[in-house]
Amino acid sequence: MNAAQVRGRGTRMERHWSKHNLLSKIEDSDRFLLVNLLRGEADLLTPEKAAPLLAGTAPEDPEFQERGYWVDPAEEEAFFRARYLDFLDAREKEEIQIFFVPWYACNFSCSYCFQDEYDPATPDLSAARMDAFFDYVVETFAGRPKYLTLFGGEPLLPGAAHRAYIERFLEQAERRGLPVAIVTNGFHLAEYRDILRKGNIREIQVTLDGTEAVHDSRRHLKGKGPTFSAIVQGIDSALADDHPINLRMVVDKTNLGELVGLARLAKERGWTGHPRFKTQLGRNYELHHCQAAPSDLFERAALYEAIYRMAREHPEILEFHRPAFSVVKFLKQEGKLPDPLFDACPGAKSEWAFDSMGRIFACTATVGKRDEILGTYHPFVNLDQTLVSQWVSRDITSIRECGACASRLACGGGCASVAKNRHGKFLAPDCRPVPRLLSLGAGLYFREEAAHG
Repeated sequence: MNAAQVRGRGTRMERHWSKHNLLSKIEDSDRFLLVNLLRGEADLLTPEKAAPLLAGTAPEDPEFQERGYWVDPAEEEAFFRARYLDFLDAREKEEIQIFFVPWYACNFSCSYCFQDEYDPATPDLSAARMDAFFDYVVETFAGRPKYLTLFGGEPLLPGAAHRAYIERFLEQAERRGLPVAIVTNGFHLAEYRDILRKGNIREIQVTLDGTEAVHDSRRHLKGKGPTFSAIVQGIDSALADDHPINLRMVVDKTNLGELVGLARLAKERGWTGHPRFKTQLGRNYELHHCQAAPSDLFERAALYEAIYRMAREHPEILEFHRPAFSVVKFLKQEGKLPDPLFDACPGAKSEWAFDSMGRIFACTATVGKRDEILGTYHPFVNLDQTLVSQWVSRDITSIRECGACASRLACGGGCASVAKNRHGKFLAPDCRPVPRLLSLGAGLYFREEAAHG
């Protein structure tokens, strides 16, 4: 039985406030946003209409029952199970992102690098090892849509050996019909222009942490040399060649104010007007070990509160980047809610990571860590299914703390690697402050509707 079939079922039993309802007061407004991701319903409410919901009493308006805000608990549980089964079915057909690390070497010495304490590993740049990787991918993930992502370290290092390796990798990928994304610091991006023109490039992710002085203070060469100008030149050249650019800014308390200047820079250089340019913000956070200055790190809610205030004061920021605020941006752009998020962690499901040493990992947060190896693809194929099953089994139905959480279908349990590092086990949550994000997002994206609706 699927979700559509369950929707039509009903009983005459007593109805209750759905445990999947999220009611948030909209920031800088007296209105409320009511969201139910299980049913895919969202409404802006006046204070009068929200009052009985806040009091925990059933509203007289029958529309609240018809749309699934007030429910028969047994019917809702059946509907939840059906949507969960639909999710599992869809995940089996989902596109797989396959990360590959040719080497862990990097020419940068970033102030917040999370790989700086990894054990050094000697790369194997032989054709045999690369062929073994492609053979494993084609055989293991046969019949599934997929693409590759070059990761590091820094994949676009200078020198004949590095260039030849990347060129051969792109050739092998194209031969097998596999698009390639690249996560690069961008310093040598312009120098790889001739090679990248030959490949099937899906996307190039490049990081700029602000305007020149601030960026160079955070993301500098190992000898402390500047990097900003070379990266800007690389972005210009990639967009000129019509490669999709995903510009990432890693933010904390020391550089968030640079968002305004970076937005203006992107507009001045014509990046924001390019149809293949997009942006993302990455929160600088403690992953595997403590930062040199942990007091500089934002908690997630505090970060979005700061972004909200900046965007209200400088609306031009939204021409450069529109933060997700949980599901609110999707709701604004698509006119509907996204599907329920039963699992936020793609590790060992729709994401895998490999390196040229022949090792297999679950995701980018674990790749390169010796204690996170799941198996090998060369010189022999071996995958520890017990370890893999720990990743695969983790979702909101298996994490005890998620069971009674109203935010779980928006949060999805968060990142498995962060949860394991923090709690010492996979079946633990990495929580998101969903109600607060809904409040802020609605205040930013639904200001006019909240004022006049």
